[in-house]
Amino acid sequence: MTSRPLFADLHAPSAPEELLALLTLRFTPGLGPRRTESLRVHFGSAHAALRAPRSELRGVPGLDTRSLAAIGTPKAAEQAQAELTEAARLGVTLLGRGLDGYPPALDALEDAPAVLWVLGALPDLPVVPRAVGIVGTRAASPHAVSLTRTVAADLARAGVVVVSGLARGIDTAAHGAAVEAGGISIGVLGSAVNVIYPRENERLAERLTLISEYPLGTGPAQHHFPTRNRLIAALSAGTLVVEGERKSGSLITATHALECGRTVFAVPGRAGDPRAAGPHALIRDGAVLTESAADILTELGWGSVPQQPALNLPPEQAQVLAAINAPATLDDLQARARLPLADVQTALVMLQLAGLVEEVGGRWSRR
Repeated sequence: MTSRPLFADLHAPSAPEELLALLTLRFTPGLGPRRTESLRVHFGSAHAALRAPRSELRGVPGLDTRSLAAIGTPKAAEQAQAELTEAARLGVTLLGRGLDGYPPALDALEDAPAVLWVLGALPDLPVVPRAVGIVGTRAASPHAVSLTRTVAADLARAGVVVVSGLARGIDTAAHGAAVEAGGISIGVLGSAVNVIYPRENERLAERLTLISEYPLGTGPAQHHFPTRNRLIAALSAGTLVVEGERKSGSLITATHALECGRTVFAVPGRAGDPRAAGPHALIRDGAVLTESAADILTELGWGSVPQQPALNLPPEQAQVLAAINAPATLDDLQARARLPLADVQTALVMLQLAGLVEEVGGRWSRR
């Protein structure tokens, strides 16, 4: 005797019904993204999959006895309905695969999430989005942080969405610089969109669009972070690795980028520094050697970094600002600007007060 299907009606599902069905499958034990997508494709919709009799479900490749028995149980449907209610209360948008709003860029993944949780305004992310992922070590060097901020700000000014994982170090630098430059930045989380990790980035997270494949209330877990890296790669036309050891999450992201047919960029570092080992390995394997946003924009065919509006600065300040075409020490700037050291120091103080430059680890860069 065939068990009664969860959704017994025969009409084509509306978008809300299909979203509820996808979420129900998401909460069904034993069904990951691949199995859920197999069901959706096989039956034409998740809604139809939940209505299908057991005899037809057995014909879907990849389903084992446990997952087959779990499909259509009331508990998953109750969890799905509760999740929709809580998401509406918190202002979180749920996007279902195959429905309007779901990023086409994620079609590059074999295991794209059935449902995405989004907090904030999600920009257009077509199959090849005008977006760049920036990743790197949490224990970043001051030079790498400064360079990351410069690259992210320049990309943002060029209309490029900056994607990263909201982790300490390189991720934080990339997100912060992009939004400070007036751009859009997406944080892909290894926790729910209402559970910010690390906690010190809660204020920064308020300025980002947050994306997760984890239900509300899910805390960070070690195995979540390598998994979320594939989303960073797929949502970006290219991924930039600034610093990272050979076996790091940054290189996992780069591997996912290659699997998605995306471009990998890498910043060269100091020989012998373990944090440079990952980027150097990527460059040897064909990654684009990158020292500025211009390298990325040129490689992707997106033009150039727009010129900053003309500033009415005193001659010494303008001369010093022009000399900061890359992160530089005070001695470097004195040599480039050809001014007395005291004049360079005074100009830097004034430029810093104006919010035009910043000093990190003894190196000066533009903001």
